[in-house]
Amino acid sequence: MKNTDNRLKRGLVSLAHWFDTDYGNTDLAAIRAKPDKVEFIRVLPFICLHLGCLGVLLAGWSWFAVGTAVVLYLVRMFAITGFYHRYFSHKTFHTTRPVQFLFAILGATAVQRGPLWWSYQHRHHHKHSDEEEDVHSPNRRGFWWSHIGWITSARNFPTDYSQVRDLARFPELVFLNRYDSLVPALFAAALFGLGGLLQKFAPSLGVTSWQLLVWGFFISTTVLFHATSSINSLAHLLGKRRYATEDNSRNSFILALITLGEGWHNNHHRYMSATRQGFYWWEIDISYYLLKSLSWTGLIWNLKPVPLAAYENHHPVSQGGGLAPAHSPRT
Repeated sequence: MKNTDNRLKRGLVSLAHWFDTDYGNTDLAAIRAKPDKVEFIRVLPFICLHLGCLGVLLAGWSWFAVGTAVVLYLVRMFAITGFYHRYFSHKTFHTTRPVQFLFAILGATAVQRGPLWWSYQHRHHHKHSDEEEDVHSPNRRGFWWSHIGWITSARNFPTDYSQVRDLARFPELVFLNRYDSLVPALFAAALFGLGGLLQKFAPSLGVTSWQLLVWGFFISTTVLFHATSSINSLAHLLGKRRYATEDNSRNSFILALITLGEGWHNNHHRYMSATRQGFYWWEIDISYYLLKSLSWTGLIWNLKPVPLAAYENHHPVSQGGGLAPAHSPRT
């Protein structure tokens, strides 16, 4: 009986270690010294996420399920762009601790790891953009590595908390970061349960548990992941360059639409501290519009503006390398 209890205890401890992304990551230098390679255990969650989309062949579809997928894509994209990126990574505005935690949870449902890992990697990217140390530069390792391959490498898995000390002082954020699979699992279970309730109490919607799980979680999350990753990959390959930055960041109207404003990547790399990334009125930046609206409620404040130097003292470059004409700032 005692041996059985000990085995059970060891099994539970091992399971907890598997879910704890900080376990075994004490020697960061040794981990970073590992060669870059795609590791199956890191690829497995992404394979499962994509395979889950095939469930549509069995679950079918309904307008409610498809609509849910679209809404969850937009809401979670805003959580990633507005908070994981513009707040946690760059601190372009201020908010309260409860709102910070709320959007950290919402961003965690996007299955893009924890807020501190995301912020650490993004800050590192800006520090070494398109240089040898940039872990997801398409100009160094090619499109597919920058799009998804780098995430599967063990050397990029740990969070360097020394680079996100401003965030690591919040234990609730550290918890979300360490157990980053917890929120997605609960989110998927909640969608499955909601689908069952709607199937029973609102049959006219034509939705089922499996439908809502497949569309609301697997399909919506997969599309969201690739849209977000396109900024790492495509936004350094395709588009126009207004600013002669030291990296190869570019502005893309199409990417800005699908990522709610992140496609104005060259703008962002020139002035990363600005809350908005679409500097002119015609550069659609939905995340900024939503953040501005939130500021009217008092939930966030001190949105950092685009500096006047962005309009007055820059030397934009055309595709041919010559100077492009300056424009008036957006209002």
